[in-house]
Amino acid sequence: MQRQQQVTEWLRCQFPGEIFTLAPASADASFRRYFRATFKDGRTRVIMDAPPQHEDCRPFLHIAKLFEDAGTHVPHVFAQDLQQGFLLLSDLGSTTYLQALCERNAGTAHELYDAATGALIKIQLASKESELPPYDEALLLREMRLFPEWYAAKHLGITLDEKQGITLEECFRRIVRNNLAQPRVYVHRDYHSRNLMLTEPNPGILDFQDAVYGPITYDLASLFKDAYIRWEEAEIIDWLIRYWEKARKAGLPVHEDFGGFYRDYEWMGVQRHIKVLGIFARLYHRDGKEGYLKDMPLVMDYLRRACARYIDLKPLLNLLDTLEPHHAQTGYTF
Repeated sequence: MQRQQQVTEWLRCQFPGEIFTLAPASADASFRRYFRATFKDGRTRVIMDAPPQHEDCRPFLHIAKLFEDAGTHVPHVFAQDLQQGFLLLSDLGSTTYLQALCERNAGTAHELYDAATGALIKIQLASKESELPPYDEALLLREMRLFPEWYAAKHLGITLDEKQGITLEECFRRIVRNNLAQPRVYVHRDYHSRNLMLTEPNPGILDFQDAVYGPITYDLASLFKDAYIRWEEAEIIDWLIRYWEKARKAGLPVHEDFGGFYRDYEWMGVQRHIKVLGIFARLYHRDGKEGYLKDMPLVMDYLRRACARYIDLKPLLNLLDTLEPHHAQTGYTF
């Protein structure tokens, strides 16, 4: 409550004499919280509350400008107070892509994903190597190593033996070799249905403060192998082909053969799924956020399906079977 009072006082300084109400807008997996201010005339603004002892607003500000300059719809920054950790932002509404897509209307899904890939292409076309941190080998590996620590050890209660550890590390190296061989662009790093908003124009893009410069297929894996909603593979391939055709026409360095592009997308997805399983387990066991448990089976399903398709990933599939047999996975379908 003390923090909310500080937000209220800061807003009064920004809008002297104006009457407004303040209500929670959302929270995320970090220490950031969001409030929506509604003014007497119906205007709304969103306030990001990012306690400076836990969060640094500067990456958000930098990337917001990069993405806004690229022509995409991100929150506009009206005011900032880095000492207190407050940002005053435009309001992108309260309807996420996930909420809209859960209606399962094929026409709506096609329209929304077309807009999402169109915005992604704008971001990728604006890419410059020096602007964002590199999505390099160290970071890719560090993310995947959350899996043995948090998913295997903490969630399943299994400590890998020496042989299993060597197998897993070799698989990680194979995955990273593919990831690093891909063309590099700006990577949002969490470009999925909970971070895309139903707005005009679509989509409104949120939660981009961890963006990096990395593999061109990463955000597509986030978007179409979404931890929160499942689509038939035929639909996903159709959407991917449409992106691939638009990207080639725009001059982006995607693989000239769709088969090669799809393989890169699959391998990038494997890296992401391994990481996400570790993160979801950590969010539950360390942070007490049990809501992510229900999303683990779909992520594991994505991971298993991809591993089953590629001979170089069969050792990883075998290890997954050892750690967690099919029949033990609630909600798992293959």
